[in-house]
Amino acid sequence: MLIKTGANTITHKSVFDSLLGMFASLPLFTGYCLYGISMVLLVLALRHGELSQLYPVIALTFVWVCLLSIVWLHEPMNVYKVSGVALIVIGVGVLGRGGR
Repeated sequence: MLIKTGANTITHKSVFDSLLGMFASLPLFTGYCLYGISMVLLVLALRHGELSQLYPVIALTFVWVCLLSIVWLHEPMNVYKVSGVALIVIGVGVLGRGGR
């Protein structure tokens, strides 16, 4: 969400202006930093967890992004988004029940 918000603030006058804007935009820079931290945590989780349990949980990020984009960015909700979110949640639930 921060990357999207920050990307909307960048002007496209030139390549240099766009690159400078990437570092000058606090939401964009913060979003990239948090993304990097999440990758480090993912690597640590993958070292000690089961892949078949971790990746379904990662799929829940699609649900959060969809819900936050509706609330924060005022994007419209439609039957396809509701169906997709429902399928992801059901799928994660089914896979979670099959774990240890």
